[in-house]
Formats: sequence, structure tokens, C-alpha cells
Amino acid sequence: MRTLKNLLDRSPIDGFILAIIIAVVVAAFLPVRGAAAEALDWVVIVAIAALFFLYGTRLHPREALEGLRHWRLHVTILAFTFIVFPIVGLALKPVVEPLIGENLYAGLLFLCLVPSTVQSSIAFTSMARGNIAGAIVSASTSNILGVFLTPLLVVALMQNAGDISIDATSVLKIVAQILVPFLIGQLARRWVGPFFTRHATITKLADRGAIVLVVYVAFSEGVVQGIWSSVDVGQVIAVTVISLLLVLVMLAITGWLPKRLGFDRADTIAIQFCGTKKSLATGLPMATVLFAGTTVGLIVLPLMIFHQIQLMICSWLATRYGREADDAEAAGAPTPAP
Repeated sequence: MRTLKNLLDRSPIDGFILAIIIAVVVAAFLPVRGAAAEALDWVVIVAIAALFFLYGTRLHPREALEGLRHWRLHVTILAFTFIVFPIVGLALKPVVEPLIGENLYAGLLFLCLVPSTVQSSIAFTSMARGNIAGAIVSASTSNILGVFLTPLLVVALMQNAGDISIDATSVLKIVAQILVPFLIGQLARRWVGPFFTRHATITKLADRGAIVLVVYVAFSEGVVQGIWSSVDVGQVIAVTVISLLLVLVMLAITGWLPKRLGFDRADTIAIQFCGTKKSLATGLPMATVLFAGTTVGLIVLPLMIFHQIQLMICSWLATRYGREADDAEAAGAPTPAP
């Protein structure tokens, strides 16, 4: 058991991503069907509501309001997340849709519309010696606004992307399954927040378990419907290459533009790690609600691939920035710009 743990610790694949990969493999060979599938759909609905209730209990509204004083930093990060990314996603259509097909392109566009991650954005900013307080506020604000903005962007930009069917009912489902539990969590934070803080490991397992369950159900539905016969290995490789290039391009832009706008090193690092990340934990449940009845498995595949690539590259980059800062501090020299 210790040897297995050591192997997992040294693996470049995050344990959470590994669990998702296992869920996909299990769904491929043992998909849920019939009455069991219908029952599991209700379990997923409850799990998603519980997931966003937990998010609501974790985010402190006062911290977000106080942090808005550094408005240029937060506006820049939010602009990358909800303006630059969608524009890039739309611009890629003529080039990538012929390569990967309509549904996978729809998934690629969807990943451009979801909010930033919270935990990993903050963790990487801290590792790189960036503006941690700014990262906390911006990443949290991105997720709060994403509950509203992502569905609106999906409705506005994805009506003609793949076999997508979106109407007012989808938005109402978002409100009922995501926004309402999130707001209840915010209201209940005063009473239940300390409990979840004390039991952080349990809540972490609960929210990650909910995501793995969502992946299993989504991919099971795809297997039962036979949609995977429409995807070949070449398309998956193409999505991987496109996701890699997207991560690298966005990291380059967020590293270059903030310095031209007058941001210092710490703020530039926060912009890089918050403005280029896309949240699997938020995007998957939203996809399940917004694209119910469509090819959800194909829609979320680009997001899962992108998420793993961004974790690996940003982990390396944050380590490099942190090492440069340590070396400069030891030498008594100014910390180099990222």
C-alpha cells in the first residue's frame, strides 16, 4: 500500500484526475442502465445541489467585497476569464471544428466559458510568490459570477454549437440546482461554516466524489447511446494538442499584457494563474444541467483534458517562479519578473 501511495505521489497525474479517468473507464465497460440510471440521475441532482451548497459555505462575501479595492487586478482577471477566452473559443471554430467535429468543438467552446478554479489558482500563486490575497478574491469572485455569467454565455454563444438544445428551462434548472443551493450555503455559512472548516478533508472528498459521480453518469449515458462510435483516437489527440496550445497561448498573453498595463510581479503572477485556469469542479455540474438530454460526455471531454494539462504546466511554472524568487532573495537581488 505504501509503494502504491509513493507511486501516486510521484505521478504527474493529479489524484482527482486519476479518479475521473477511472470513472470514465468503468463507464466504458460497466455503464449504468435502465431504472438504475434513472435513480442515479436523481442522485446526481442532489449531489450537484450539495456541491454548490458547500461552495457557498466556503466563500466569505466580506473578503470578496474588501478585495474589490484592487479593482484593476480583478477586472483584468475576469476579462481574461469571461471575455478573452470566449473570443478565442469562437475564433477557433473555423480551424478546429473540421478537425474534431461539432460536439467536441462545442465542448471546447464550453470550457472557454466556465469560471476559473479556486484552490489551484491560489495554490500556484502562493508557490510562485504572487499576490495571494488578490488571487483569493479574484478566483472566488470568478466562481460567484460564473454561476450567472456561464449560463448566459452558453445561451448567447452555443445555440449553434453542435447538437445543443438550450432554452429557458435550462436556465431555471441552473437557478434551482446551482444558484439556490449556493445562496443557501452563503446564508448558512455563519452556522455551518466552522463545521466544514474543521472537517475539510471530509468535505473535500464529498465535493470531489460528486464530480466523479457526474463524470461516471455522463459517460455512461454516452456509452448507452452509442455516441463514442462517432469519436476516434485522432480527434482525441487533436483535442489534446489544441488544449495544450490554448494553455500555452493564454499563459503567454497573461504573462505579457499585465506588465504592459503596469502591474508588478506579484499581480502579474496572480493574473497568470487565475486568468488562464478553467474549473472542472464548476464546469462539469453546469454542463450536466445545461446540456441535459444531449451528448454531455463529449461536451465535458475537452474540459477534462484541458484541466489536466493546465495543472501540469502551471505546477511546473509556479515551481520555477518560486525558485527564481528564492534564488534572488538569497543573493540579495531584486526578484525577476515572470
